Amino acid sequence: MKINVTKAPDVSIIDYGINNLKSVSKAFEKIGRTYRIIDEPDDVFSAQSLILPGIGAFGDGMNALREKGLIEPIRQRIREGTPILGICLGMQMLFTESEEFGLHRGLDLIPGRVVPFKQPDEVNIKGYKIPHMGWNELNKPGPDDNGLKWVNTLLENTVEGTDVYFVHSFYPIPENREEVIATTVYGNQEFCSVAVKNNITGTQFHPEKSGEAGLNMLKEFCKINKI
Repeated sequence: MKINVTKAPDVSIIDYGINNLKSVSKAFEKIGRTYRIIDEPDDVFSAQSLILPGIGAFGDGMNALREKGLIEPIRQRIREGTPILGICLGMQMLFTESEEFGLHRGLDLIPGRVVPFKQPDEVNIKGYKIPHMGWNELNKPGPDDNGLKWVNTLLENTVEGTDVYFVHSFYPIPENREEVIATTVYGNQEFCSVAVKNNITGTQFHPEKSGEAGLNMLKEFCKINKI
């Protein structure tokens, strides 16, 4: 007897209750990828790829994932090689821990710590505010790699200096500098805006809110991961 197996959509967007899903799902729809919103462990196990968007505080995000029983399923799938894209808070939760409102453990998929921007009275730059909100540039992380770090990543067809949209007060510092794929400067503070480790990608900015440039990055993420 022939068994009809239904293939999972191209991307599975994780809903843990405090993230904005509409703009992310619409972005994947615009680039012609099928998607579903998931909040159950079984759906994580059947996903072709995982998208972890996020807004809000680190501790709240991790608690919400824990309450839904999603932490270990996500870790297992990533160990198995499933591609994951973390966006904004979702990127931060990929790291070991965060200093936001105390010290909180993350998914620990990328070794490193999430730290705050300096306060305005420490920086003393006109117009400097927290959170960092609005458009800012993506830079290559070093002058000597000739852009090699962007090859075979979602930034492969992105021009250095492209503006993308940020909303955040904290940023991650990967332990391994090689996992920093792009940086951005705000208030004389250079921070990691894209991190990649094997099948794991994190963007501190919102590609889904970054116009055509952001949509092209999502296309590249799908392309390099054969989604």
